[in-house]
Amino acid sequence: MNIIISGKNIEITEALREKVTKRVKKLEKFFNSDTEVHVTLSVQRVSQIVEITIPFNGVTLRAEDQNEDMYTSIDRAVDLIERQIRKNKTRLERRFHDNDFRVDNSKFTDDVPEETEFKVVRSKRFAVKPMDVEEAILQMNLLGHEFFMFYNADSRQVNVVYKRKDGNYGLIEPEF
Repeated sequence: MNIIISGKNIEITEALREKVTKRVKKLEKFFNSDTEVHVTLSVQRVSQIVEITIPFNGVTLRAEDQNEDMYTSIDRAVDLIERQIRKNKTRLERRFHDNDFRVDNSKFTDDVPEETEFKVVRSKRFAVKPMDVEEAILQMNLLGHEFFMFYNADSRQVNVVYKRKDGNYGLIEPEF
């Protein structure tokens, strides 16, 4: 695995680099050796935040943990990735049958049952009117939702705006 470690508002010490490498290497059993893992360590006030992103074959595994201790955040973020793999192992194996992903001989540390089906409990349709991003954010806030799908009048595509954990907003645009 190719582990790329970056920091925001923090200097990456050798001890932090070793901890990240040691913990992330445990995920090596699931992926090919050329898989990239992006680990971002950041500090915001008293919060130590770890983000792990593993993009491979059109799928992205992502985990984020926030804690007062960076080492605890690293451990918990890796555990979250492992939990995602466990919950979806059969689907991931089926999708990547050409040995890009493997869980055959893996032992898991927790008792998270694998999800066998995804159940849609509600479906909703609504009229989409063209609007700009600012209007979509306003509409989302008026509805009290965490995200809002809309037809972007500028790009003429369906987009999604969402409220981020840090209080800011994000925009998702399709890319084909």
